Amino acid sequence: MKMNLFGSLCFLILAGTVCATVSGAQQSSRDTAKQPKTDPCALLAGADVQAVQGDAVQETKPSTQTGSGLIMSQCLFRTATPSKSVSVAVASAAAISPRAFWRKQFHSGKPASDQKEKAEKKPAAADKEEKEDDSTRPRAIARVGEEAYWVGSPMVGALYVLKGNTFLRISVGAVREESTRIKKSVALARLALNRL
Repeated sequence: MKMNLFGSLCFLILAGTVCATVSGAQQSSRDTAKQPKTDPCALLAGADVQAVQGDAVQETKPSTQTGSGLIMSQCLFRTATPSKSVSVAVASAAAISPRAFWRKQFHSGKPASDQKEKAEKKPAAADKEEKEDDSTRPRAIARVGEEAYWVGSPMVGALYVLKGNTFLRISVGAVREESTRIKKSVALARLALNRL
């Protein structure tokens, strides 16, 4: 009888520990879900967009997308001329933290020495293809957030800016010259970072 009582007591203690662990994990999950998400529509004012794009904001359209282990909360600042609209997205954690996603996206490349060796061995025909690839590779942008990268081609692109455990993605429309798109995106990013 003592053995059965002892066995039952051990089972109850073990079950209590497992239940407490599961309950703690569920609570942690709920706490993460309860954490307020940043409203991307609150990161810029209509006047900010108008000052950069030269067109008044007619409406803001929030949306949320999940994918790649992140939740992307986005706001479209639709201007009077729709092609001049601005998009701002804020990353928050789902299955992966935004900072971990950032490291994977922007810091998982091969060392420069590997790239140099590869460049020495490539044929001339591959040179043209690589130059085209270079135009779409992330390019570091200095003095914005903790880190910032421009990702895109000469025709379209977006600015990604890291701050703490989140990052922003900003894109502007109706700007033909890439350097001007980058400059406008940086100006909006600095304004948005002040409200993040």
